[in-house]
Amino acid sequence: MGDWQPLLRREVVWKVRAAHPLCRPDGPLRAASQRVPWGLGCAADGPWLQMKDNGGNVMMIVCPLCVLENALGQRQMEVWMSWRPTYRSSKFRNVYGKVGNREHCFDGIPITKNVHDNHFCAVNAKFLAIVTESAGGGSFLVIPITQSGRIDPHHPKVCGHQGNVLDIKWNPFIDNIIASCSEDSSVRIWEVPDGGLKRNMSEAVLELYGHSRRVGLIEWHPTSSGIIFSAGYDYKILIWNLEIGEPVKMIDCHSDVILCMSFNTDGSLLATSCKDKKLRVIEPRSGRVLQEANCKNHRVNRVVFLGNMKRLLTTGMSRWNTRQIALWDQEDLSMPIIEEEIDGLSGLLFPFYDADTHMLYLAGKGDGNIRYYEISTEKPYLQYLMEFRSPAPQKGLGVMPKHGLDVGACEVFRFYKLVTLKGLIEPISMIVPRRSETYQEDIYPMTPGKEPALSADEWLSGINRDPVLMSLKEGYQRTTQLVFKAPVKEKKSVVVNGIDLLENVPPRTENELLRMFFRQQDELRRLKEELAHKDVRIRQLELELNNLKNAPNNM
Repeated sequence: MGDWQPLLRREVVWKVRAAHPLCRPDGPLRAASQRVPWGLGCAADGPWLQMKDNGGNVMMIVCPLCVLENALGQRQMEVWMSWRPTYRSSKFRNVYGKVGNREHCFDGIPITKNVHDNHFCAVNAKFLAIVTESAGGGSFLVIPITQSGRIDPHHPKVCGHQGNVLDIKWNPFIDNIIASCSEDSSVRIWEVPDGGLKRNMSEAVLELYGHSRRVGLIEWHPTSSGIIFSAGYDYKILIWNLEIGEPVKMIDCHSDVILCMSFNTDGSLLATSCKDKKLRVIEPRSGRVLQEANCKNHRVNRVVFLGNMKRLLTTGMSRWNTRQIALWDQEDLSMPIIEEEIDGLSGLLFPFYDADTHMLYLAGKGDGNIRYYEISTEKPYLQYLMEFRSPAPQKGLGVMPKHGLDVGACEVFRFYKLVTLKGLIEPISMIVPRRSETYQEDIYPMTPGKEPALSADEWLSGINRDPVLMSLKEGYQRTTQLVFKAPVKEKKSVVVNGIDLLENVPPRTENELLRMFFRQQDELRRLKEELAHKDVRIRQLELELNNLKNAPNNM
């Protein structure tokens, strides 16, 4: 037979019925030849329902209100006319997570027990770095990505910090360069040898001092290899030019601890979430706040730019203490576009966005699952896809860059999951199921590569450029090897915006305070001994002087 083509929404049906009292339950079904002209009869001012045969010829035009009562029944017609697809067709709907085999995991790692809300893990195509539990200062492991298995307990570490390490990030353009920040209020740049560490590394190629309190966050600029941002507990963000080893700008618009930093695609905008319950979009070179949102009903913890969509996504807590995500227009933060509650758990939600596939991954601290969604610029903006489940809770997650993925297995994302209780790092591959083993161009578009688009001076002068793109089809081949050149620095004051950041800096950590206390005790003990020695010497000299005065030759 034919098929019904509904041309009317349910809510419109009731408006038409109220406007046309001539439409009664006993109204007849009108054939195409008996159609009432527009403006006459029931539903004259509204669209009709057409019934067509297989050839597309109109067999009957009926009043939807009459069909509502007579033919199909009121309830059936209501459901039929209001039907809409509940999901959008997506090539990533069947993405699934695959945990690596035991031989591909990293076992026996003393993962840090620090409660700071960070990932404590950084990954690139050559190395895996993990912050470890240690005494007497902070340290982290650097392991070649191919040397999986059980790790030697005496494996060499990077151990130059005097306080606990709070964040680590690999340079996106030079695989051997990693940055770290610590409770000792410093940011340090390290250069790891190609084969990995053979002995403990305690000397950084560059030490950056500028914060007066501990540094909790660091972020490399996405298009310039010589720019890094650091956020401290002094409520300030410092922009460092690594070519000179000095801070070139201080952003001081925050009134509390900065929780998260995120760049847009070309690095011209910086989004921050803060403990003062505000979400900000900042022009980083001038420090000017372009947009600001007071998040009273949605307490923001994490924020991420959604590629070139001109959207922001935040995770946080609702006023009822349920975990929540929100989508924002980066040019208007007066209110979120949508808000969606996730669950009632209390762990922090970490968002990970893949601009190539427009997929969003949500992983909760202390959870064992990873949810993933597809994001679009049209309604529905957020489409739930699937969920990866695991019984082991995660402390943090590292993410492999795109050029390190296995395109032959249709891998679109890879996590490195920190399982503290087991001392284990598990790789989790997100895979698109495809039968063909050829390169799938539809899921691997051109992606940001490892060539910087700008030098530090160019970016500081006001130039913006999009990332240099690369294809994953033939694998990445660098034409010239980038080399990090650390500047030669002398000990001096650090002055930014007319403020000496190192003047009378107090102890930043408990360990540093204890060390200073013991040093002062040793100094006091030495000074007391020296003073006692000088007192003895003074008495000896006084006696000699008296003997000389009383000698017979002086009479």
